[in-house]
Amino acid sequence: MLLHCLPFPAQLVKTITRDRGTEFASWLQIEERLHCEVYFADPYCAWQKGAIENLNGLLREFYPQGRNLSCAATATLKRGLALLNARPRKVLNFHYAQD
Repeated sequence: MLLHCLPFPAQLVKTITRDRGTEFASWLQIEERLHCEVYFADPYCAWQKGAIENLNGLLREFYPQGRNLSCAATATLKRGLALLNARPRKVLNFHYAQD
């Protein structure tokens, strides 16, 4: 199922850190298709995926869970990403990444 959601250009994906869920059962195919490394978080160690879990929360503000992003217009996705990238970040003492 997840392989059908991978219309992204391979050069945009460098690594994937996953948990033990079944959605990544075909992780070898994902590595091959995207030409990236897939890493596994240890069981019960959600902190190993902290940055991506935080980003997932931010993305949900723009794209609710369950929304099919493959149907979204490229301009819409780029606009949402630009807004996310232009946010001040707590980890940067509420400065912008561009600063």
